[in-house]
Amino acid sequence: MTAQFWPSHVVMEVRNASKTYLSGANEVHALTDMTLALKSGELTGIVGPSGSGKTTFLMIAGLLEPPTSGTVHFRDQPIANATTRLNNLRDFRRTHVGFIFQKANLIPFLTAVENVQIALEINDVRPKQAKARARELLAQFGLDHREDNYPSQLSGGEQQRVSIARALANDPVMLLADEPTAALDGSRGRQVMEVFRTLADVHRVAVCVVTHDPRWSDIFDRIVEMSDGRVMEVRPGGAMKARLQV
Repeated sequence: MTAQFWPSHVVMEVRNASKTYLSGANEVHALTDMTLALKSGELTGIVGPSGSGKTTFLMIAGLLEPPTSGTVHFRDQPIANATTRLNNLRDFRRTHVGFIFQKANLIPFLTAVENVQIALEINDVRPKQAKARARELLAQFGLDHREDNYPSQLSGGEQQRVSIARALANDPVMLLADEPTAALDGSRGRQVMEVFRTLADVHRVAVCVVTHDPRWSDIFDRIVEMSDGRVMEVRPGGAMKARLQV
């Protein structure tokens, strides 16, 4: 199943956002007047050199950091600006947004299945149902034989796959991933990216992936190139080009 005949709707939009940090006596402009919308059913890749603002954009779009100026809108309704107390949006993030970071950030005293299960139980899913869903997700990433292992017993790639399973546990409408395949080999990396493609096509999730890896350009609908905190170019990815040729 593909999304080519389904309309896409804006899920989250960062509008005219700037982000400035203080580094000693100096101001660092991580984002400058950036506007970018993330749409349902669309897999967006964000590329650019280190320090170009890619991760800062994810943090603002995911409501983990406020913009210094500008606004964030969810389904065309303003939800955050420079004065918003983002702690008040914790429940919203937990139920609407999935995050995957460069580091797995697993809880060290919980097993793999428990690390995924806890994300569901926090949202009031019953333990038995939460465990079944966690086991299903781990199996999807080839980790069913590792579900009772602790993070210290897992390789870096296995830990990252557990973190991806955890991010998907609550069926988010938007998934934000920062270098999710950096610790994975080519085969596992492709598997993860194809899961993202399926989430967009079948489940209509808005997926945004920051990456330095050129191998995934054929999977993206859009590729956003950033530099110095600005969007320099937005071009169709391989998936969009394939649909346009149909």
